[in-house]
Amino acid sequence: MYKRIILPLLFRFDAETIHHAVTTVLKFGLALPGVSAVCRRLFVIEDQRLNRTVFGLTFPNPVGMAAGFDKNAELVSELSDLGFGFVEIGTVTPRPQPGNPRPRLFRLKADGGLINRMGFNNKGAGPAGGRLRHFAKNRGGRNVIIGGNIGKNKDTPNESALNDYLVSFRELFDAVDYFVVNVSSPNTPGLRDLQEREPLTRLLTALQTENRQRATPKPILLKIAPDLTNGQLDDIIAIVSDTGIAGVIATNTTISRDGLRTDSATVSQIGAGGVSGRPLRERSTEVIRYLHQQSGGAFPIIGVGGIFSPEDAQEKLQAGASLIQVYTSFIYEGPGLAKRINRALLKDVVTSPLPTV
Repeated sequence: MYKRIILPLLFRFDAETIHHAVTTVLKFGLALPGVSAVCRRLFVIEDQRLNRTVFGLTFPNPVGMAAGFDKNAELVSELSDLGFGFVEIGTVTPRPQPGNPRPRLFRLKADGGLINRMGFNNKGAGPAGGRLRHFAKNRGGRNVIIGGNIGKNKDTPNESALNDYLVSFRELFDAVDYFVVNVSSPNTPGLRDLQEREPLTRLLTALQTENRQRATPKPILLKIAPDLTNGQLDDIIAIVSDTGIAGVIATNTTISRDGLRTDSATVSQIGAGGVSGRPLRERSTEVIRYLHQQSGGAFPIIGVGGIFSPEDAQEKLQAGASLIQVYTSFIYEGPGLAKRINRALLKDVVTSPLPTV
């Protein structure tokens, strides 16, 4: 029903407008008496065999919502009710910012993908932290892990970026279970320069120093671009070892336009932005496999990029991912996606239990 009737209707309208409409329906619809409970019965699979212990946290299942869908930490309850074991909010920045001019989100229907150049549009780390603290007091029995994806403001020069990350880290510390350092979005000018070995090592070392001053440090992960060379991926492996961060998320969106089915004129007209969805599947899996093999499985990897089916999820896990995330496929496949993946993983786990990392 979703793909035959609802999706074609949604695709009649601007992508970002529909995103806001759908999230509004989720937020207010699931607040109606009894609706949340019905959704949980329909979409949530509770089974200890799906539990996954990674970087010291126990995830109720390995399927998460990637950053970008819930930028302002407004939908954690609702996404939990749709079967996700963890939700990564953000990317948040210290100060609110509007992001890039609209239109900035485009569908590649022939590819099962999106191009976005959102530009870290969000209401700021402080309000996000406040909403998450409110959620913590009103969980209603929901078992969901929360990640905080942090970035720098667009007008902050790279030489001052560390302070932006520290501000958001401090604002969110008592409100999230783990952190993700985003230096890989293609939509903030100059941001990807922070992926180079020297500035990235400085940034992560400073965050770890701040982290270790806390009574109970939080896992810090690094989200990387799929466009890195093998040499740069080798640097990432060394940086993870040198700084002692908890792991890597592979991958963010790609700036490549290779292999798209959408006609080149349409793609050119859309312009700049990162590609997500099916076009990213193969490359993100390659990056996961490379990191896992070259590091000898030294650190956990969260795999994201083009996961539209249980088979896609299993591909990422077999390549070396410990957990997986979706976003674009949630738009194309509908609200039952997490359940379908978890149900398939549960069948596999009967004969081959998921290991602890």
